[in-house]
Amino acid sequence: MGNTVASRARLANGAAELGVELDEAAQQVLMSYLALLKRWNKVYNLTAIKGDDNMLTRHLLDSLSVVSTLQGSSSIDIGSGAGLPGIPVAIARPDMQVTLLDSNAKRCRFLRQVQAQLKLTNLSIVQRRVEEYQPAEKFDNLLSRAFSSLQVFISSSAHLLAEGGQFIAMKGAWPGDETVQLENAYRVAEVVKIKVPGLPEQRHLVICQKVK
Repeated sequence: MGNTVASRARLANGAAELGVELDEAAQQVLMSYLALLKRWNKVYNLTAIKGDDNMLTRHLLDSLSVVSTLQGSSSIDIGSGAGLPGIPVAIARPDMQVTLLDSNAKRCRFLRQVQAQLKLTNLSIVQRRVEEYQPAEKFDNLLSRAFSSLQVFISSSAHLLAEGGQFIAMKGAWPGDETVQLENAYRVAEVVKIKVPGLPEQRHLVICQKVK
């Protein structure tokens, strides 16, 4: 991975456009994560996205687009895969406890290596299906990036939501059809249109809450 001054500058500038301030240490850790992802991807096939610039845009900046909408002190990344968006969130928000949930042993092995090598003390990795996971404490933010439909995301993970918490589904084009399929107990609180620097495609954050 070309961990160059130019790459870090593009990361920092792109993050700033998304309302996320990254100090030099955070920039370095994010680039180190991308280097680990690129290395492990050769054997573990963690992502189909190739190329340094493409990975920086489509993995790091796209993941960081959710940071400004987070609330409270805890988040869980459901169906985390290669750690996206959870690992960039944990690096950008060291004050927040972030849990990565994935049922695949191979992916969790990679996530634990990232956690150990980058010394991410605010990160936890859980290898379990979302329906089976029963944590001691519930979460303020439930995150989903390309995990499932909005309806499946909420119905499978609602037991993990803390009082007053929110679901944040990271979507491409505006998923209007999905929002009308929600159970009556949940509502779409906000849809945030995101412009990820360097990404031509549409991006939306669909924020849902339990009806009070």
